[in-house]
Amino acid sequence: MSKIAIIGAGAWGTGLSIVLGRKGTHQVQLWAHEKQVRESISARRVNDLFLPGHSIPDSVVPTNDWAEAVQGAEIVVNAVPSHHCRAIFEKMHAHLTPEMFLVSATKGLENETHMRMTEVIAHVLQTARRFTPRIGALSGPSFAMEVARGDPTAITIASHDIELAKTVQREFSDPRFRLYTNDDVIGVELGGALKNIIAIAAGVCAGLELGHNSIAALITRGLAETTRLVVVCGGRAETMSGLAGLGDLVLTCTGGLSRNRSVGVELGRGRKLPEIIAGMHGMVAEGVFTAHAAMGLARARNIEMPITEQMHAILHQGKSPSDAIRELMTRSAKSERL
Repeated sequence: MSKIAIIGAGAWGTGLSIVLGRKGTHQVQLWAHEKQVRESISARRVNDLFLPGHSIPDSVVPTNDWAEAVQGAEIVVNAVPSHHCRAIFEKMHAHLTPEMFLVSATKGLENETHMRMTEVIAHVLQTARRFTPRIGALSGPSFAMEVARGDPTAITIASHDIELAKTVQREFSDPRFRLYTNDDVIGVELGGALKNIIAIAAGVCAGLELGHNSIAALITRGLAETTRLVVVCGGRAETMSGLAGLGDLVLTCTGGLSRNRSVGVELGRGRKLPEIIAGMHGMVAEGVFTAHAAMGLARARNIEMPITEQMHAILHQGKSPSDAIRELMTRSAKSERL
């Protein structure tokens, strides 16, 4: 039996623990910051706060102790929100070793540095421990609730380390959870992060009571601008037609379980962002944070991202959603290939 540590017991971290625990071949340590989460899992085998109603296998052990969580683990999965990633690894790094496979399952960018999560983790370990970690990124269309329920799901593990990718593929896959390997870490991570911004825009359209024409146009043009940034950052355009690109984009823009889309819906209806965030009770819509970092990346690379720019203006500058949509529709005429 292998030991796998999951750092972060939100909905996604808990969903992954259920997938790994139900195989019966892993000991899973689930690091949870919230005392309420640890107590509800220990007492009732459910995460009442973030993923209620889904039974967590007995092989999943909640803990708040770094050493207990990762000691002896073959695979360590990061599932904390992007804005906590650096701080978490700065606290945890002493317990990590060069032999461990590290997997980032967080879809976001660091605001201050615009780094992807694998870059943040590698930077912390190279600075504090003087070693370059064996690391990969897990991404793709995957609502935690549906994963926990056992709905068939397919996602991607991306790494330049072939052994890591193959190991994670083997250890995570079962008849209801299928992993594909990929070596385009940049494309997979950026696709997973940037689609959250487009999903907020899709929610805005829904909140403004716009129809399917608007959503289809938004998804298509959102994919185009995301692909532009991915390619200029060193990723591959074809990755954006796969699970971590188009697959995740369609899911997050159209699915009722999407937190990012839900934020957009409420913005479109006229509610203010602080009020919306307060009503999420600790859950995170990564696109709110990623919009700022994405704009920084786009400006640094001189890439035009009109949808991202308008969402950033709505989220962080108080722009009216209806004005943002109007500006998108009245931009100067262009070729579809631009």
